[in-house]
Amino acid sequence: MFGIQKRKNLSKSSYILICTALVGLLGACSNASNPTNESAESLWTDIQEKGTIVVGTSGTLYPTSYHAEDSDELTGYEVEVLREIANRLDLEVEFSEMGIDNLLTAVDNGRVDIAANDIDITDERKEKFNFSDPYKHSYGSAIVRSEDLSGIETLDDLDGKKAGGAATTIYTQIGIEHGAEEVIYDNVTNDTYLRDVENGRLDVILNDYYLQSLAVEALPEIDVVVHPTLAYFPNSQGIIMKKGEDELQEQINGVIGDMLEDGTISDISQQFFGGADVSVEPDIDIEE
Repeated sequence: MFGIQKRKNLSKSSYILICTALVGLLGACSNASNPTNESAESLWTDIQEKGTIVVGTSGTLYPTSYHAEDSDELTGYEVEVLREIANRLDLEVEFSEMGIDNLLTAVDNGRVDIAANDIDITDERKEKFNFSDPYKHSYGSAIVRSEDLSGIETLDDLDGKKAGGAATTIYTQIGIEHGAEEVIYDNVTNDTYLRDVENGRLDVILNDYYLQSLAVEALPEIDVVVHPTLAYFPNSQGIIMKKGEDELQEQINGVIGDMLEDGTISDISQQFFGGADVSVEPDIDIEE
């Protein structure tokens, strides 16, 4: 093979060198095509050695990840959940703020260790990433104009409507599937979305019910409402990390379980969601 049999006068020492090189090459190919759980262990070990876990988040999504008014301080439901998780794991936490569309890529390429930004747990994403156990449960709603609900009663009425959102979200995909014209925004704050519904640049914003309710409540001067009857897409959110990081996932899940059991997550939820406990599944009729 590889020309060795054709060169019968090849010296013994040269033969050994060639075979050794081939073994090394084959071994390298084997390792590249058959990754083991060592990578998962090495990331958790690396995090422990650094004493810091790097978290990707947007910093613009109220009330889950945002900057307090007149302050540079990052806070929010998931931000404070992550701070407590890090504390219980004896780690410092470093937040890396970026656009929502960049979060999954940042996890995949190792720029951040994990990401948290109201990220829906879906079967498709679970094929590519590891998720923590959920610590938030919700469903989809819609922000529409107050005067006519933007002509929307059901999801079928999205056909031909202009729906605003980030490119990679589940809600943008739901709008597209029901015939909406997508209008893509890059990591803008809530007031931009809401004013564009009010002024007609958009007809609707599809997103999480709790997030939308608080956004509308926080900006009462903008003439929009959360749709009073439209409820769809029951969902759960969790922390996302690279596929195969099983040890890291296990460590985080252990702490989340403790925080759910001792009421810590419920307390944080009520602080940021106007008294609502988003750590339990809502009891509501959902449009199929």
